Amino acid sequence: MVDNVDKIEDLSQEQLARLILDMFHRLIIHHGLWFAEVERQLGPAQALEALRQVFKQSFEIQAARLAQSLGFDMKNGLPAPLLDLPRESLLDLLDSAAKNWLANDGVWFQTVEFSSGMFDAKRANDSCWVRFSPFEADSIKEILGLPKMAGLEGLKKALGFRLYARLNRQSIIDEGPDCFVFQMNECRVQAARQRKGLDDYPCKSAGMVEYPFFARAIDPRIKTECVGCPPDPHPAAWHCAWRFRLGETE
Repeated sequence: MVDNVDKIEDLSQEQLARLILDMFHRLIIHHGLWFAEVERQLGPAQALEALRQVFKQSFEIQAARLAQSLGFDMKNGLPAPLLDLPRESLLDLLDSAAKNWLANDGVWFQTVEFSSGMFDAKRANDSCWVRFSPFEADSIKEILGLPKMAGLEGLKKALGFRLYARLNRQSIIDEGPDCFVFQMNECRVQAARQRKGLDDYPCKSAGMVEYPFFARAIDPRIKTECVGCPPDPHPAAWHCAWRFRLGETE
């Protein structure tokens, strides 16, 4: 409890700053809950379509208000200070965002693991990928302007725009006009475990959700096959590998 405070105006400078960050947190959670509920009531496809519209409209409103409050200009719908940063700083900011995403994912996993056990943590993690993979694919398709059926070339491009692409070293090996293998040659999570002398984290159950759902969101004709993923044995050249084939829609 904050002593001697009856209203917001009584808060100190530091307390006001903490309250502002807490309100941003509430905004993010409320945004996510709206998406989850629309998905539950109207289905994933309609929820993603609504999310695209909401993000564009809501960001415009919120950014304009923040620009007025913080005294920065907007250019082409983006904060001018962001546009004015050197390219190196923008790329570094991308990397920081990707690292924060991975750290946030790890904090969630460990919080559930320590309170409820590994089984519940893995179950929650795998279920999260059911929703996050198609969402990330949809976001990338929007950014790149990919068509509804983007094919294997679209998938190759999209894999390079994932959050993981800023964290891990990956490669693609063509096996023909209708097939290629994606390799995660260096995984940040697995590499950290190796440095500690730990076994690979058994991520195959998550991968069996993550990669097929991502590929189908890029193009529903794409079929996914696991070449190998921990706890499967794998060569030193990669931690996991996935084969993508272009087939027919079901």
